Amino acid sequence: MLRLRNLFLHATMLAAASAFRAPLAAQVQTVVPPPIPGARPVTVERIKVHSAAIEGNLEGESADRDVIVFLPPSYGHDRGRHYPVVYALHGYFIGAEQWSGEIHVPQTIEGAFALGSREMIVVVPDSKTVYLGSFYSSSATTGDFERFISHDLVAYIDSHYRTLPTRESRGLVGHSMGGYGAARIGMKHPEVFGSLYIMSPCCLSPMAGGGPGPAGEMKQRAVDSEKRAASAKSPAELAAVSPGFAAAPYATAAAWAPDPKNPPLYFDLPTKDGVPQPEIVAKLTANAPLAFVDQYIGNLKQYRAIAMDVGDQDGLRFDATKLHEVFDRYGIVNAFTIYPGTHTSAVADRFQNHVMPFFSAHLCFSTDCH
Repeated sequence: MLRLRNLFLHATMLAAASAFRAPLAAQVQTVVPPPIPGARPVTVERIKVHSAAIEGNLEGESADRDVIVFLPPSYGHDRGRHYPVVYALHGYFIGAEQWSGEIHVPQTIEGAFALGSREMIVVVPDSKTVYLGSFYSSSATTGDFERFISHDLVAYIDSHYRTLPTRESRGLVGHSMGGYGAARIGMKHPEVFGSLYIMSPCCLSPMAGGGPGPAGEMKQRAVDSEKRAASAKSPAELAAVSPGFAAAPYATAAAWAPDPKNPPLYFDLPTKDGVPQPEIVAKLTANAPLAFVDQYIGNLKQYRAIAMDVGDQDGLRFDATKLHEVFDRYGIVNAFTIYPGTHTSAVADRFQNHVMPFFSAHLCFSTDCH
């Protein structure tokens, strides 16, 4: 029972406390690289992309998703040129606009190009939900956000922009919940993406120990969460009474424990009267990349390059290190960096000076790369 209780804690409360508190507390503390003199401007387009994969979800999430597209300086006049594409996934609590602010695009994209990174298209999709995050997962309740990213969005960008439409010319990067999404989608879809960068990923482990506070407090939080859910008449009503971290258990339950026969919320919480329910806890645990990575080693070995980074003051560094060790154990070539910083303090610098150069070095920029 103690093990089940701890598993539940990681999947819900610990996920909220460790992975989501840092972005809220440190968002304004992000260090922004200075503008590069002479950097040429990129073109910013805000569009809507319809996703068939999200249609008909039980939670009422819109299938028309906001997407921000950053086109490189030469795109408007070099009309015979085609470009690689980097898809950048945001974290929990924020959406595409807020994520763009955190990584300070377009300035950092322009800066990267000015410092020598080759020109590419950068795409930032919005996957925020009523409970503040889709976890880029496949769920009848929230919709199939995994397929939205790996299929619908890629197909739209390839059909509406001058891309190099091959896996070798597509990169996937994400931070925090987006880092989780990059790991999850990256493991499952090497036929779509060719290079992978994972930033401060959350929710990697189904940890069997630890957590904020004694067992009595854990149980009370679970009971309070159950009561809010039981009294809500709709997802919107539940979200309205669950600000900030209080929505995290509902986000993970909607993503990983959907239940089409349980209206009006259409998910199952992993506790009943504060007691963990093994079959639901198992569903949440099964969505932890450290639990399923061994199934996708062959897929990971197909990548041209994989990198991961995390701050030395970020509690997520422990699980990130574990994932790096798994890669090493299986002989998957990967770069892993623990840099000075918190969960969000260096994301703009990392994006300009590390993420963009990484994709510049490893994506294919012609039609004949294999």
